[in-house]
This record gives sequence, C-alpha cells and structure tokens, in this order.
Amino acid sequence: MHEIEPFFNWRHIYIAEEDKRSPFYGRTYSEFEFSQTVYNYFIHPQWDDFGSRTLYLKIIYVDYELQFAIIEFIGEWNDAIENDIMELKREIIDLLEKEGIYKFILIAENVLNFHSSDKEYYQEWFEEVTDENGWIVALNMPLATQHDFKGKKLNYYIELMDLPEWRVYKPYHLFKKIDDELNKRITI
Repeated sequence: MHEIEPFFNWRHIYIAEEDKRSPFYGRTYSEFEFSQTVYNYFIHPQWDDFGSRTLYLKIIYVDYELQFAIIEFIGEWNDAIENDIMELKREIIDLLEKEGIYKFILIAENVLNFHSSDKEYYQEWFEEVTDENGWIVALNMPLATQHDFKGKKLNYYIELMDLPEWRVYKPYHLFKKIDDELNKRITI
C-alpha cells in the first residue's frame, strides 16, 4: 500500500496545500517518512489524514466557479467503528460546502472495504448538495465494497459509477462527463 500515491498528474493546475480555501492549506509532507497506516500497512506520505484511522484522502482538484471537488480515497471506509462518514462530513465536506462546493467526485478505487452504520450523515450531505443542484458520485468503487455499500442502500445518496479511464481526462472534462451522465439520467 505504501507505493500507492494520490493521483498527481493535475498538480500543475491544483495543489490543495497551496489553496487558501482548502482544509489542507499550508500542510507540508515528507517524501521519505512513512508514518500513517491503514491497520499494519504503511501508506504513502502524500495522503491526508482527516480524523480516521483507516481511511485517508487527497483533494486532487477543486473548481470554485463550477462548484466541484475531486477527492481520492485509500483504505477502509468504516462507519461502524471509526464513524468515517461523520469525520469526512465534519472535517472536509462541511468546509468545502462553506466555500460553495456542491458537486463531489469521490475516487473510490482504493477503498478496499466498507462497514456501515447509520445513514444520517449521508442523508444530510445528500440533502445539502441537492438543495444547491449538486450531487455526489463515487467512481470505481471495487465490486465487493459496492456490494456492502448497496446493501445499506447508500447508493441512494452517493451515485456509484464506473469510469476506469478517469485519469486520461482533465478535471473539467471528467466533471463534464459525469455531470452530463447524471443529467441524462434525470431527464430520462
């Protein structure tokens, strides 16, 4: 797991730690010191801690004008023990919403497991973004993780989509592709 880095090909256009409106503004990273773990496995030091011991993230792009953020995750999404959705909602999402972000692309291909608990934070997040014509999409969540996610009917709040080639897009084009797909579903 220590070799899996957050997607870095957009760093020439957005760096969360240099964005004054980002929850991670001013953060510094070590390229050599591996201190964060998911269970007993070290992860790359570029991942950001937001209060969970099993799930980490990286805000890889934000567009304040178009009101969207792209966030990549790694680890185990554990609401049952760690209450990851509460930590994510309070420590990251609420801050982004205060900055006018209401469309969220969650890159979930490195979310290895999902353990559910209550739906309240998902419902709250969904209601807040839909009040502003926003949405939440999780891209490329592994099938086993999707199974557990769907088992609790959380896909009502967070749309699950597969787009394995997402890395070939520039942020705007990825956003536009997802936004267009969601608009098609609504109008059908």
